[in-house]
Amino acid sequence: MSIAKRLALLFRVKANKLLDRGEDPREVLDYSYQRQLEMLAQVRRGLADVATSRKRIELQENQLQQSADRLQSQAAQAVGQSRDDLAREALTRRAAVQAQLEQLRPQHDELAAQEAKLTTASQRLQAKVEAFRTRKETIKATYTAAEAQSKIGEAVTGISEEMGDVGLAIQRAEDKTAQMTSRAQALDELIASGALDDATVSTGGHDDIQAALDVGAGSSVDTELAQLKSRVTPAIEAQGRPGS
Repeated sequence: MSIAKRLALLFRVKANKLLDRGEDPREVLDYSYQRQLEMLAQVRRGLADVATSRKRIELQENQLQQSADRLQSQAAQAVGQSRDDLAREALTRRAAVQAQLEQLRPQHDELAAQEAKLTTASQRLQAKVEAFRTRKETIKATYTAAEAQSKIGEAVTGISEEMGDVGLAIQRAEDKTAQMTSRAQALDELIASGALDDATVSTGGHDDIQAALDVGAGSSVDTELAQLKSRVTPAIEAQGRPGS
């Protein structure tokens, strides 16, 4: 297959997909029904035209028949008055009228036959259109219900996915809450046991135990200094006396 044919095939496939995606079966059904109504209207207009032509010929036939009857009566009157010339003229005209009638009858019969056929066709087409309309409405109702069900399914699926994300967020929040609760409980236990002074940790203040130890350490130094002075001072005084 050539590149051009492949591209043409690909284009048709893409076009069909786009058409299928954008096509609403309900619109297609309504359009088809509208087209059938238009065809039915055309058949009915044709039937009306044929019936009108037939009626016109019937009117002509009635007029010609009345003329033939009048000429027949005139011929009889002329014979009664011994006017053979008038009787002959009336009969001659009547013969011409009868000839016209004979020409109209085949046309009338043909139009009557066409009218009968069109009447039958119109009735059949009317029945088909009504059947299609019933089926169309049924299909449209079914499609609308299926479409609504599909949208509900999509909405439920979207909610399920969103709830899944919400569930993960809730799980993370619960984990963090449990972690913070455990930390707080551990700190409370350390503070209660004395292993961790909450005041020192929280404020950084002076340790009273260490202060007492520092005081004790200062007293020991003072005592040692006093002892050192008691030993050194007498020796210095002795060296300073005369004759020592």
